[in-house]
Amino acid sequence: MNQPLEKILTLSDIDEITDLISTYLKKPVVIENEQFSLIAYSSFYIEQFDNANQQTIFSKRWPISILEKFMDEGIVDRLKMETKPFRIKEMKEIGLNQRVVMSAKHKNKILGYIWIQETNHLLTETELQFLSDVSLQIGKLLYQKMQEKLKKDEEKALFFKKIIHDVHLSENQLKWEAANKNIIIPSSSIITVFTIAQSEEDIFDELTETVRLFANALKNPSHLFCDGLKIIVVMGSNSDNTRQLMNNANELTNTVVSQFKNQPIFAGIGRPYSSIMKMNQSYNEALDVINSAKFLGSPQQVYEYKKLGVFHYLETISRHNKQINYQNEDLMILKRKDQESQTDLVNTLEIYLLNNGRLKQTSDQLFIHINTLKYRIKQITELTGLDLDDFNLRCQLFIDLQLMKQKQ
Repeated sequence: MNQPLEKILTLSDIDEITDLISTYLKKPVVIENEQFSLIAYSSFYIEQFDNANQQTIFSKRWPISILEKFMDEGIVDRLKMETKPFRIKEMKEIGLNQRVVMSAKHKNKILGYIWIQETNHLLTETELQFLSDVSLQIGKLLYQKMQEKLKKDEEKALFFKKIIHDVHLSENQLKWEAANKNIIIPSSSIITVFTIAQSEEDIFDELTETVRLFANALKNPSHLFCDGLKIIVVMGSNSDNTRQLMNNANELTNTVVSQFKNQPIFAGIGRPYSSIMKMNQSYNEALDVINSAKFLGSPQQVYEYKKLGVFHYLETISRHNKQINYQNEDLMILKRKDQESQTDLVNTLEIYLLNNGRLKQTSDQLFIHINTLKYRIKQITELTGLDLDDFNLRCQLFIDLQLMKQKQ
């Protein structure tokens, strides 16, 4: 056993271990937890850190741009499977030099990663073995840290569950409880909820892990917990900049959804509020968005409660329509025409309405020439006699189109 390894196996300070690894290998070293949050980095070779390292050190975590790239390249999946150190090629587009990474495990669980930037020369087989050996000690120390964090996270989850389920406590009582548990109450907060279409454990676990990764990469502090088949993200800010909160909630939602193109998941974003007593309202608003999407049973068009618009009322309108046996005869005419002549009038009308009657945007979205679109609009008006310049009529048509799709 070499001398640096003997020394490291006696240490319990991860910062000291990181510096020893860096000194022995003569290379920049970064240690992160399993969520790619910064744990420690070497100070001896800090001037050699590439742009990706600098971003990680500055923000204490991977930026979303790097996380997305690593997920697209399959590196995140590989990190979970590899048992030996492996190399990651240079990626100039995200400012990443070539490096070696080794997972730190304990009790067969990955607790973090050791990143060695390969400046000047590649690591030798002896150095790679040294990295494997020290990873065991780091894994043991990270396991201890994780156990402490799990306990704190469980307390936070119970606290936030009280709030979102509207347990009848006053604001002062909640603040007192938070202070006793060392939970920081943000000045403003927003709730985002994710769930799956069917109760499939593997998909739910994958979704939970993906949400956790991307939530951890956001600038605003967040706390994630599960409640049944719902993944709830409480995002906070220590300022009253609710627009930034909304932007981050949208960024989180869009990046998570983009990872599940072939699997039906649902997401909802409540409104941001500056009072802890409104947190349950933001939660219920997020659920309203998800319930509306589930009712329609089609690819989700809206994630923000603030932008839910008429989708908020579709289920109520649907019940009313069933009571009076209502159906839009004009849409039935267009539907029959599509079936008989293989036209695309119903879909054309929907895209036209979504684009507020703007021809260029509609033709671009349908991938047709603008003259083709004009001909289709002419067909629609001649078959039905509809006046598509009538705002109230356009609203009615859009609602009836959504309900017609829901029935199908």
